[in-house]
Amino acid sequence: MLLGAAFLMATSAVGPGFLTQTTVFTQSLGASFGFVILLSILLDIGVQLNVWRVIAISEKRAQDVANAVLPGLGGFIAFLIVLGGLAFNIGNVGGAGLGFNVLTGISVETGAIISAAFAIMIFLVREAGKIMDRFAQILGVVMIGLIVYVAWISSPPLAEAAIRTVAPAEVSFTAIITLVGGTVGGYITFAGGHRLLDAGVKGKEALGQVTTSAVSGISLASLIRVFLFLATLGVLQQGKALNPENPTASVFELAAGNFGYKLFGIMMLAAAITSVVGSAYTSVSFIKSFSPRIARNENWVIIAFIVVSTIIFVFIGKPVKLLVWAGLLNGFVLPVTLGTMLIAAHKKTLMGDYRHPRLLTLFGLLVVLIMTWMAGDTLVQQIKNW
Repeated sequence: MLLGAAFLMATSAVGPGFLTQTTVFTQSLGASFGFVILLSILLDIGVQLNVWRVIAISEKRAQDVANAVLPGLGGFIAFLIVLGGLAFNIGNVGGAGLGFNVLTGISVETGAIISAAFAIMIFLVREAGKIMDRFAQILGVVMIGLIVYVAWISSPPLAEAAIRTVAPAEVSFTAIITLVGGTVGGYITFAGGHRLLDAGVKGKEALGQVTTSAVSGISLASLIRVFLFLATLGVLQQGKALNPENPTASVFELAAGNFGYKLFGIMMLAAAITSVVGSAYTSVSFIKSFSPRIARNENWVIIAFIVVSTIIFVFIGKPVKLLVWAGLLNGFVLPVTLGTMLIAAHKKTLMGDYRHPRLLTLFGLLVVLIMTWMAGDTLVQQIKNW
């Protein structure tokens, strides 16, 4: 169960956007992107430990914790999470369709429908939670294996990457906020925490397990990002140019030819379909405590969420403006949700005699301030460039 929650969090983070962002930022920052990855990992761990601990000790989902801090806040946060989850799920469905297209040649739209059907099948069985955990674990291992192989054959400049990870030549705030928002922003922050709660892993006696699962989830997602960074760096070091239309596919193809391109199809399909499952499950977990009817029919609501995402993609496509603004929204959602969790961590009515570690509180406050500042700066720049 602990591994299942870790993999659910990790595979929810590793979607089409995650792959594209990693490739694009490596292309623009070069080896210095290693520093951005390192900093984002530290911020991610601080966020996860704070959020998952509060959920475990209070034995409440995030929206219920928020309502206990300020009545109505939980509903507002749930609205933002579900809106962002839907927006990104449209992209996830499209990414899965692209994976099928690369592997079989069928249209992206047909591939998206097939992928959605696979995801829906998970929630049609009685033991949906266990099936979801196993599904995330298997495809997570597949993704790690594929990206390690591509990184190895691309022969990246390891020494330069190591040096620039601690002594960057360039630092990008946009890259930092994008990585943190994409790894622990929006619904992703709560994917594993809510899964643990649903599985009965809660209370002070479970803190060790919660900590292990949270750190494992970040580590798994970061492992994939690091090796994709190295693979991209290796290809660029050879003087090869990436296709701006699909930079991640270029990395795989330039590193391993047509075989590598097919491996990209598998990688994209695995990353996208696990994100479809994680996004739908976590988004619905934010509204099921508001209505007994939703709680009783949780799996059917999750299925409806996937169906709506797929219909929008097939008949409208990926609404670019919606996806861009949803990405920026995640940057602001994180300070709000984390700030709420930090307040909750010190409310005795919620936490009983539990004492939240002072270091975690200070680190969490630092993340809230940094992310608020960076999100504001990024929003101003986006408005100027709109």
